[in-house]
Amino acid sequence: MANNHNTNKEQERAELHRAIWQIANDLRGSVDGWDFKQYVLGILFYRFISENLTSYINEDERRSGNKDFDYARLADEQAEFGRADTVREKGFYILPSALFVNVRAKARHDANLNETLAAVFRNIESSAKGSNSEDDLKGLFDDLDVNSGKLGSTVEKRNQKLGKLLEAIGDLKLGNYYDNTIDAFGDAYEYLMTMYAANAGKSGGEFFTPQEVSELLAEITTVGKKEVNKVYDPACGSGSLLLKFVKVLGKENVRQGFFGQEINLTIYNLCRINMFLHDINYNHFDVAYGDTLIDPKHWDDEPFDAIVSNPPYSIRWEGDSNPLLINDPRFSPAGVLAPKSKADLAFTMHMLSWLSTSGTAAIVEFPGVLYRGGAEQKIRKYLVDNNYLDTVIQLPPDLFFGTTIATCIIVLKKSKKDNKTLFIDASAEFVRGGNKNKLSDENRTRILKAFTERADSEHFARLVDNKAIGEKDYNIAVSSYVVQKDTREVIDITKLNAEIAGIVARQNELRTAIDKIVADIEGGQ
Repeated sequence: MANNHNTNKEQERAELHRAIWQIANDLRGSVDGWDFKQYVLGILFYRFISENLTSYINEDERRSGNKDFDYARLADEQAEFGRADTVREKGFYILPSALFVNVRAKARHDANLNETLAAVFRNIESSAKGSNSEDDLKGLFDDLDVNSGKLGSTVEKRNQKLGKLLEAIGDLKLGNYYDNTIDAFGDAYEYLMTMYAANAGKSGGEFFTPQEVSELLAEITTVGKKEVNKVYDPACGSGSLLLKFVKVLGKENVRQGFFGQEINLTIYNLCRINMFLHDINYNHFDVAYGDTLIDPKHWDDEPFDAIVSNPPYSIRWEGDSNPLLINDPRFSPAGVLAPKSKADLAFTMHMLSWLSTSGTAAIVEFPGVLYRGGAEQKIRKYLVDNNYLDTVIQLPPDLFFGTTIATCIIVLKKSKKDNKTLFIDASAEFVRGGNKNKLSDENRTRILKAFTERADSEHFARLVDNKAIGEKDYNIAVSSYVVQKDTREVIDITKLNAEIAGIVARQNELRTAIDKIVADIEGGQ
């Protein structure tokens, strides 16, 4: 039975992906793919919170014996009574007339659909004003501009497109809220992001980590754990890394919730939407907007049990041109700041600083940080000498959107059982999928097994004394410690020499023969 259930699940998922692809192609028209994503995601989000709220209120009423209650059919006046309690629980409120299902039903005959939607979105946001959820909802619909010329040159054309969007997203089979066979809304979101990241190259892909890599990071940080207190990503993008803990541990096993910070406003909005779409309640996530290196927003929430991140590679930051930073408790222990042109190890130090004593951090890094000299070498010395560096994993090339480079994962821990560092060479652990490499389940399992066993494995893993790393000038590139399998053919030199001698002799014979032919021809002329 289980197998059959899985097949259905995969069919549903494929069906859903086809339908989303269809929406993207049919309706996009003049709107650039990246901008259009905002509309699809925004309306998807609107549908989700409408259904989420409805089912929450319905269940509550039905539990108290009101068997046929349906919030969507209630008059707005009657619904007002539930507002305060619901905002406390869910963080927002939507009157029945403003629910997705009711707005969609009237959309075709609504000449002011753009105004209707603008008002609905405004009211959803303002329902949270003055409550604990205000920050989580503020600006969530900012990127969904219903009056944008991109949607159409006239109000009529814009409304036509908005109407089609409501229809198409309303028709998506996202399962009844009760028997949610797939995490459908979250899955639709991930699919959209992957689709756009794959097509948008750098612009869309740089903050989207492939799901298999995200999953590996979550697994690494939770080996041997059934639950963690809270998870954190200082460069959280659309939140996909944080949300992998829902899959790996289960939502209820991240006890105090999901924390992240993002510097790009649009993506910060997408991240909060993503939390809601994965049914993470507003009081269970805290995503902040701003520059983590200069202005980190979670001083009151650290330390964290599990930290995962794929920070931007080698970006510029203030570094030592900002005199405050060298005394910042996150960076000062290393005695030196990451170079101005390469912030990678500043992110690393920030994460180490906010890691709990029993926690694990898994960070995707650009390969240069493993071996470059200067300040970066000093920071590596600090990490190794204090025994914070647990494992370095070399990943295959071409896994990420927007770059073909072979990245690596650095794992940090504060309470290690040994004075050694594990090096894993997973550069050949991939399958080719489409125009990118992918980590298969088998690849991930093999990496995780080596990480858990923490022992030498020929051509794959090696446990190295920290002293030996010091002797190599704190170079922590995996290739310096794990010898790659020699796949070259063994060649018999004597035999080869004999063959070459044979070829030379044969060449001489040919030359003589050719000379003779040429002489004959010339003689015959």
